[in-house]
This record gives sequence, structure tokens and C-alpha cells, in this order.
Amino acid sequence: MNTIDELKSTGLKATLPRLKVLEIFQKGAQRHMSAEDVFRVLLEDRSDVGLATVYRVLTQFEQAGILTRSNFEGGKAIFELNEGQHHDHLVCLDCGKVEEFFDAEIESRQNAVARTRGFELAEHALSLYAHCTKDKCPNRTK
Repeated sequence: MNTIDELKSTGLKATLPRLKVLEIFQKGAQRHMSAEDVFRVLLEDRSDVGLATVYRVLTQFEQAGILTRSNFEGGKAIFELNEGQHHDHLVCLDCGKVEEFFDAEIESRQNAVARTRGFELAEHALSLYAHCTKDKCPNRTK
């Protein structure tokens, strides 16, 4: 399915700003992006799309289920393509890099904790915040 069909299947018209923002998430090297990150890419491509439009498109994509929003340390909203598979996040406190991971044991334990307290998990988000310990981390600014 192509990008235009994907947008139409969610009930959104295939406008130029929507197509450009979706393409950034589908083809970009960076998986987790803020509105400012998306806007920066658009500026580099000399696209005539304003920051307010970027915010509006990201919200529309989230509501349509195309993107997933996460709020990491500092309260900044980060978006990623919703590919339908659950994962958790490991966030570097030094450079802000976000790594995805899935651990069946952690998932099982979270469900068990909820059950023992009389709950059934509907959804959850786990974000671990850490400092990178790699000697030659390419993302570290210090």
C-alpha cells in the first residue's frame, strides 16, 4: 500500500504537508522525533510547511493511529510510527537517544503485578532512564 492509500484509509486527505510528514517517519533515519525534529527536516528539505502545521499533522496522525506519542523526561512529546507491536523504551539521560526493547519476562511480571492487585492491564508504557556507559558513544555530547 502506498502513502496516499494509507492516509485515505484513516479518513485523512492526502495533503502535501501530511504526505511530507509521513514520509519523514517512513524513510527517515531517526525513528523517535519531536515536532521540532520533524520541522527541522522539513526546513532542510526547503519545504514550505510551518511549525504549527507540523503540530497539527502530528496530532491528526496520533488520533488516526498512524503515530504513537510518548512523553519522556522533560515532558517533550516524541512521536514514532505505530507499527502495531508493543515495545518499551530505554532513554539516555546524556544525549536523549531512545532505544526500543521488548522483554517477555518484564511483560509477564507487569501482568502478574496487576493481577495480584485486582487489575487487568489494558495498556502500559515503560520508559527506563539511564546514562550511557559506552566508551565511544557517538551520541554523547560530553
